[in-house]
Amino acid sequence: MSDNSSDNSSDDSSKDKAGHGAGRRRFPDISSRAYEHPADRSALVALRKLSGFDTVFKALSGLLPERSLRLLFLSDSVRVSDQQFQHLHAMLLDACYILDLPKVPPMYVTQDPQPNAMCIGLDEPIIVVTTGLVELLDEEEMRAVVGHEVGHALSGHAVYRTILLFLTNFALKIAWIPLGNIAVMAIVTALREWFRKSELSADRAGLLVGQDLRASMRGLMKIAGGNHLHEMNVDAFLAQAEEYEAGGDLRDSVLKILNVLPRTHPFTTVRAAELKKWAESRDYQRIMDGHYPRRAEDKDTSVSDSFRESASHYAETVRSSKDPLMGLVRDIAGGASDLGGRLRDAFGGGPGHTPKDGPGGPGKGPEAPPGEPRP
Repeated sequence: MSDNSSDNSSDDSSKDKAGHGAGRRRFPDISSRAYEHPADRSALVALRKLSGFDTVFKALSGLLPERSLRLLFLSDSVRVSDQQFQHLHAMLLDACYILDLPKVPPMYVTQDPQPNAMCIGLDEPIIVVTTGLVELLDEEEMRAVVGHEVGHALSGHAVYRTILLFLTNFALKIAWIPLGNIAVMAIVTALREWFRKSELSADRAGLLVGQDLRASMRGLMKIAGGNHLHEMNVDAFLAQAEEYEAGGDLRDSVLKILNVLPRTHPFTTVRAAELKKWAESRDYQRIMDGHYPRRAEDKDTSVSDSFRESASHYAETVRSSKDPLMGLVRDIAGGASDLGGRLRDAFGGGPGHTPKDGPGGPGKGPEAPPGEPRP
């Protein structure tokens, strides 16, 4: 489903982008597998291997309002070009040159004070950034964001994000049908979990384009706290992520899960910490040294190998996590001898805590006053 009204920049090829890159390293024929989070990569490899996958989504495109979205942005937003938002146009060409994206997607700026950006579309991706984001970020911070969205396009995330938007709206429309809504929301919840991982992948793509970790950190910090950079500190911001992961007890762990479930993006401090960890990894250094998987090899990628990598990643996450719930999972997996004691301690009782007798009976604490919750 092509749109003849797209910007001429969408017809630019890699050869037209010569001269871009401004001293930054370029990655010819880089496969998105190079920067994708293991959970994101395994899902994408599996979907790409499914027989008839493209046919199914072509059929779905007739049900989704993609053409309507394209017309909406064309009619009510400003299309980035060499005549409008020239600095963003240069960044877009630069990002596509560095990641060797064969076709430059159309990009629009839409009036919205909320800082946001997205890459959507089933047939051809389009990138949309809000005025709130453009006004918030400096040039290098914005370069990382544009690279982030180009990374989404290269990975094919735009397809799944469009479906997620459609299903979320669909679930709202059928909320009055109990079983139907539950079924759709189960799919939406699973898609959101995958999409949160895809955001970590795109953050990595943004770093490959900008090649300035501090700029990426500043951008995430501004998205969280606004344009008060003189009042903020990257190291203190990263310390928040450490406190978020390690702090509290099992009740806090459960609340973290409930807080993140409705979101399509991980929390900003978590994104910053994850990106810093990847930037310090051997995987990132190998890419910067020119050693990365090529697109020409994508067809030979093993689904089972990708799932093993994903499983290994999650296992390592459990092993290294400081979250109390993950600590309990480790204890259970290791056959903790005093599981009851661990549960009591994890839920805030603390070691050596002895409940007092109360009206509820021996070994029980005092009854909560009427109308008040129990601790």
